[in-house]
Amino acid sequence: MSNLPDPESTPLDEAARAGWLYYVAGKTQDQIAREMGISRQRAQRLVSRAVAERLIHVRLDHPVSACLELEQDLRHRFSLQCCRVAPSLGPGADPVRAIAPVAATEMERVLRTPEPLVIALGTGRALRAMVEELPSLSAEQHRLVSLIGNIAPDGSASFFDVIMRIADKVHAPHFPRPVPVISVTAQEAALFQSLGPIRRVTELARTADVCFVGVGQMGDDAPLLVDGFMSRAEQAELHRTGAIGEVVGNIFDASGQYIDSGINQRIGGVRIEPGRPGQVIGIAGGRPKVEAIHAALRGRILNGLITDEDSAKALLSASRR
Repeated sequence: MSNLPDPESTPLDEAARAGWLYYVAGKTQDQIAREMGISRQRAQRLVSRAVAERLIHVRLDHPVSACLELEQDLRHRFSLQCCRVAPSLGPGADPVRAIAPVAATEMERVLRTPEPLVIALGTGRALRAMVEELPSLSAEQHRLVSLIGNIAPDGSASFFDVIMRIADKVHAPHFPRPVPVISVTAQEAALFQSLGPIRRVTELARTADVCFVGVGQMGDDAPLLVDGFMSRAEQAELHRTGAIGEVVGNIFDASGQYIDSGINQRIGGVRIEPGRPGQVIGIAGGRPKVEAIHAALRGRILNGLITDEDSAKALLSASRR
């Protein structure tokens, strides 16, 4: 019998097979070449492509002692219910790449809970990356609800909205929030909030057993600014009022207290009240976000955190000042 690849298979099919043979079956590149009827050089290229195309998702099962120590220190310092620290990937690497698989493992643990839960979700790059790492599974016993609006300023769907993506993967009932992330006026926001279906989604979100949220910074790379939800003039005004970060669009200062600003009155989402019952897990990392994460922890907006090693060290250092 010939070991040549099926002539109808695509290069991506071959990359997936080579990646599976290398990472799952534990075969060498020489063994893969023989099994697939290709050269060793091509086997090497296919394995590399499997990684580049993100066909391979790696989870580290061995506990990293330095990260475990950081988790314990963060738990103690900020009285956290949940804390996970991922090994950092080195200088210049995107911390989201390190955080996402760890966040997906925690999300999977929650989704596999047999008792029905209400799971609330924010938005952002980190949460979207988490969902991409999440395996497909059945979680029909739970309800997923969005904490924030999903309509961008131009009327399109918000690019980093995650509730539809995760619902497709886990087959759970889901409740999106079809309102603008930030309305033009406070009166418009109040009108949206008064609509019957939106009120019911809001009530469900407020009863959530666990929330997964991102944390945004308020610098020149602020997500609300970069994604067009606020202007530079509004950002400058927020800086004058002491704004340091945001969670589900609600802006807070360095002590983790929400600011009485015009934007906060126009938010289409559900505010995370400090000290609320249930878990509120922030998924965030990277030097630009450290001040915002630290403030959210100080203000008890978050009682859980999934971050990377470098950010964890910076947070502990900031707490000692």
